[in-house]
Amino acid sequence: MRLPRKTTSRLEGGLVRPGVGTSPNSKRSFWQLLRKEWRELFASRSYWLLLLMIGPLVGHGFITAVGLYAEASGGGGGPAALAQGLTPLDGILVPTFGAYDLAAMFLFPFVAIRMIAAEKQSGGLKLLLQLPGNLATKVTAKVLALLGGWIVTLLPGLLAIALWKFYGGHLYPPETLNLLLGHFLRAMLSAGIGVAAAALAENAASAAIVTLGFTVGTWILDFIAAGRGGFLQQLAAYTPTATLRFFEHGLLRLNVFVAMLAISAAGFTLAGIWLHTGRTWRFRLLATVTLALTLAFVMVGANAMRASWDASENRRNSFSSPDEATLSQIQQPLKITVVLSPEDPRLTDFEQNVLRKLRRVLPHLDVDYSSTGRTGLFEKPEEHYGEIWYEMNGRKIVKRSTIEEVVLEQIYKLAGINPPVHSDENTFSGYPLSVSPRGASWIFYGLWPLVIIILWWMKNRGE
Repeated sequence: MRLPRKTTSRLEGGLVRPGVGTSPNSKRSFWQLLRKEWRELFASRSYWLLLLMIGPLVGHGFITAVGLYAEASGGGGGPAALAQGLTPLDGILVPTFGAYDLAAMFLFPFVAIRMIAAEKQSGGLKLLLQLPGNLATKVTAKVLALLGGWIVTLLPGLLAIALWKFYGGHLYPPETLNLLLGHFLRAMLSAGIGVAAAALAENAASAAIVTLGFTVGTWILDFIAAGRGGFLQQLAAYTPTATLRFFEHGLLRLNVFVAMLAISAAGFTLAGIWLHTGRTWRFRLLATVTLALTLAFVMVGANAMRASWDASENRRNSFSSPDEATLSQIQQPLKITVVLSPEDPRLTDFEQNVLRKLRRVLPHLDVDYSSTGRTGLFEKPEEHYGEIWYEMNGRKIVKRSTIEEVVLEQIYKLAGINPPVHSDENTFSGYPLSVSPRGASWIFYGLWPLVIIILWWMKNRGE
């Protein structure tokens, strides 16, 4: 005779929690809860508005990108002067998926806020807390429903990729997947911030203000930290805009990946802390402080991670193979003092073409930005403006050039290493393509909104 399985449950702050162990019933309850969150997501008008708007936004970016790509490829009979530098990542994928950055910044957080705020205002949260399962499981179900909803919004972007391939365009899978990963992490970050704001605020309007304030705050941090170096610039490297920029350049950095996951998880965890109405304010404040300290510890650890992978086809984030092999032998600390203002084009060129690559191969690199001005227009010549100092093993060299070959020459000289012999490597030839976005306007401006409206009408009619 089969004995009945004993289960225990206790009421804790209005939350019914089943006994320890994973049973088929608990798994079935989780899937039922996930389906419930999925249905509520599609019952949200904000989500349907997101779906309605994402198609034309992606379509506009794609159509404009294809037109500009054709012009740069020599469309209209002109010479393809820029063909060698043309890559689908820069010319097609980044501008097309730029719509998802806007959606993750201004649209998707409100979908996440609605999933929490609606239950708080209607009283459904109290009923949700009394369902079987702990609060972490219920928050997880909401998170999975949100991320599933974001994947649905990617359909116009995937459709744009299919159209580009249909036109005969080229795509490099590693950099394409890396960009999709970046936008997915960006959406997770927005969802985490939105859910946390909704849990902390009294209503959806207050949560929206908090979320927008966070977004504007990251913009201000990016602006202030530009070209300043030190802790402020290290902190600004983890803002949503800065992190996405790495993926748009075809670079996957382990510290950025870990930091984005940690911040997203912290947002969801914070929501779980403050949604638990059975806990006292003192307990929730203590849990929040503990979470903040844990996040700070993880961020410090992530900042020390140096691993990165260049997923770009043209190796824009890497030196040549001989130079990378030679630079990897240098273990002495290298200090570079840059006397250029943040808005000087030479500093931008130096950052993108030299410093970004050096940080990937030199484990002990210290960059100091010593310019006091921001534009460089009023700097005095006697203050050494425009100079770049290189210091290693007590020796210093100063140059004004930001050209890669010149910089590497100074580093090899300081390290006492002979420059490598460069073989005739295959030069990236680019992928010019002069085509018109045939049918894209009908698909993104007509067919997609029509399909969304019909689906929304059918769903409401069924109810």
